[in-house]
Amino acid sequence: MIKQFLQKVFRRRVNVNTHTQLPAAQIIQAGKHKINQKHISQAALKTCDQLQKAGFQAYIVGGAVRDLLLNHPPKDFDVATNATPEQVHKVFRRSRIIGRRFRLVHVLWGHETIEVSTFRGHHLSEGDAETNDSGRIIRDNVFGSIEEDSVRRDFTANALYYDPKRQEVLDFHHGVADIRAKTLRMIGDPLKRYQEDPVRMLRAVRLSAKLGLKLERETEAPIRKLANLLEDVPPSRLFDEMLKLFLSGHAIESINALRAQQLHHGLLPLLDVVLEQPMGEKFVMLALKNTDERIQAGKSSNPSFLFATLLWHEVLLAWQENQKRGEHMIPALHEAMNEVIDKQAEKMAIHNRYTATMKEIWVMQPRFEQRSGKRPYALLTNPKYRAGYDFLLLRCASGELPQALGDWWTRFADAGTDERTAMLLPESGPKKRRRKPRKKTSVGGEAV
Repeated sequence: MIKQFLQKVFRRRVNVNTHTQLPAAQIIQAGKHKINQKHISQAALKTCDQLQKAGFQAYIVGGAVRDLLLNHPPKDFDVATNATPEQVHKVFRRSRIIGRRFRLVHVLWGHETIEVSTFRGHHLSEGDAETNDSGRIIRDNVFGSIEEDSVRRDFTANALYYDPKRQEVLDFHHGVADIRAKTLRMIGDPLKRYQEDPVRMLRAVRLSAKLGLKLERETEAPIRKLANLLEDVPPSRLFDEMLKLFLSGHAIESINALRAQQLHHGLLPLLDVVLEQPMGEKFVMLALKNTDERIQAGKSSNPSFLFATLLWHEVLLAWQENQKRGEHMIPALHEAMNEVIDKQAEKMAIHNRYTATMKEIWVMQPRFEQRSGKRPYALLTNPKYRAGYDFLLLRCASGELPQALGDWWTRFADAGTDERTAMLLPESGPKKRRRKPRKKTSVGGEAV
């Protein structure tokens, strides 16, 4: 108890001496920022309104404000407040406190969830934030003011706070000017900020590619040097960030930026190998192009399919090697799939719900080459047939398989009964004749 009391007193003293140079907000009125409130989620508006009615500050914050200023309707809305997680939980009946590294509150509105965070404070004394040997923050629940919170944000474009009631944007780090200048700038010392959270390097690459913002020189400079820090990031966090990157609608630009910053090595441990193979790179880029087009058209994209394409050529290589050692085709494929996924999991664990579907897509591929008898009909009834078929078309388009194979399946799927029967290929190999049982006769009671 005495130790906790002394820590609180110490923090208060440091607060008095340290918080004299916090940034002041530039208040930007509706006439200048021109945010269209019709693009704001009703759930986010109601969350801010109820927190403000309860006597707290509440702002839509971060990427949503950035996207609104760029006239991009945001997909997600986050709210920041001076209420503690427990206080937020009391305001909203349908809410839950989550997280250990950062304690947050998820406020539930029908099918929509608004993530509410308490303003973060500075790391002022030992015990405020836990870090590992490389400086990465592993636990941090220090609460503070909105000014302190703005310093804790990663990029100036994300340190923007929008008050829906007053329709004002609070800009603490000239983020609006940077957005208009198409610049992505780190708040504070980039070297230190990347050490605190190496995932910020991936986020910098993703946002610059997605939003068409150029990385400011000092923000970009340390990235290559610190790339190895990503090895210390928990696999689950790494996977989530990579998923955002590949499903941003700008995956090709993101891949090119990853390569330019030398960040792709070790993330998908096999991706750099794939990209060095002419056919592998063509296959991957076709998959990413298709994914980008679907997302930009407002369609969904299955992460399982995407990761299946990224790792396919390593599976293919391992499969071929296993068959050379004398293993039968299907067992060799299963062994190759497990081998590649296990190797991948060492650096970036792909969730089991995705790997199961990836394996289903892969294991269907040899079945597409079987076009005789009842096998094609059975394949059409497979629940994952469409994903497997799309995967086959990518293999044909990249030159891995003859285009005629993909065309055959496209025609077969749409054909009528008679046409399908005519399309079937003859059974391969000589047809085995059934051996008739020898007729038994008896001579004098003896079988002959």
